[in-house]
Amino acid sequence: MEYQPSEEILDKYADVLINFALNNCTGIKKGDIVLLQVPECAKPFLISLRRKVLKAGGHAIIQYLPDEMAKGYYELAEEHQIGFFPDKYLKGLVDQIDHSVFVIAETDKHELSEIDPKKIMVRGETYKPYKKWRDDKEASGKFTWTLGLYGTEAMAKEANMSLEEYWNEIINACYLDEENPVEKWKEITSEVERVKEKLNDLEIKSLRVKSENVDLIVGIGKNRNWMGGSGRNIPSFEVFISPDKRVTSGHIKFNQPLYRYGNLIKDVFLRFENGKVVESSASKGEKLLKEMISVEGADYIGEFSLTDSRLSRITKFMGETLFDENMGGEFGNTHVALGSAYKDSYPGDPSSVSDEEWKEMGYNDSSVHTDIISTENREVTATLSDGSEIVIYRDGKFVI
Repeated sequence: MEYQPSEEILDKYADVLINFALNNCTGIKKGDIVLLQVPECAKPFLISLRRKVLKAGGHAIIQYLPDEMAKGYYELAEEHQIGFFPDKYLKGLVDQIDHSVFVIAETDKHELSEIDPKKIMVRGETYKPYKKWRDDKEASGKFTWTLGLYGTEAMAKEANMSLEEYWNEIINACYLDEENPVEKWKEITSEVERVKEKLNDLEIKSLRVKSENVDLIVGIGKNRNWMGGSGRNIPSFEVFISPDKRVTSGHIKFNQPLYRYGNLIKDVFLRFENGKVVESSASKGEKLLKEMISVEGADYIGEFSLTDSRLSRITKFMGETLFDENMGGEFGNTHVALGSAYKDSYPGDPSSVSDEEWKEMGYNDSSVHTDIISTENREVTATLSDGSEIVIYRDGKFVI
């Protein structure tokens, strides 16, 4: 019989997502409307999530997503169908919901491996207005979201684990073995907040990341704060920022593989000049990587992130960005996202900023946001606004 986590574990996970992660780590309020987007294979988790929403006095709108439907769509859909955008439906949905929970669960991690990447990219561009509506509502303080993971046999196999071993990693990473995981997440959030405040007080102009396969300059500049601990992902231990996309220079080779659009990409190498990717390669999945980078705005970075190894219990490759971008282990991790920036990095009211002003500040805009991860030991040195330098991260730990 296939392993399945206990109802107690799923209820604890659902409690963390609904009563902690949403609403900026305070949980939902009575009357809040929550969109639950859950794949068919994760039905047991959907039951727990809806139960927590109802017990908290909220309302659930459920999108139950059938397994292994994507490949058939891309095989059959013509150009006008891939370009179809249900604007009235999606605008109404965004207008009505207060929060959303998306559960990652897959029964075939290579479902789209034979699909032309251009079709997938066009579909993403088509849905860019939907992303903007959500982002704008989030920036105005009227919407929050979070992600969770439900392990399947296919996901476990890809990570070279049994399903029970895979779930043990989820349980461990999310502190679901604690009697009260919500209280533990409050402690973690408190430490992340401390680090964020220290970094924001430094007034960092730029960062230099150096390791055996990395020598990268990331521009920080004005009009942005470090973020983290917002509940947007569970688990999440990272501290990150939306950099000035125009300043990135140098190179970085990522030692962790990337799953994207039903494909595996390995050994990603990127070289930047004046913010732009001018060279890219991969030992596997290079065609998809280059198609991704060709999307408008995806040849610049939208996020730079660091995870302290002391916070994260994640030590194994899970084959899912949600976990892999929060990897701890001996040296923590650095990840860079190609594509859209997080506008809530802006220290003022993001809803008051025009598109032209975002551009002037160097915030990147794109229909994609692709996190790529390195766990190589690295040193990160900050150049401050007064020209002085300070090491902020070494041997997998913040040293501030």
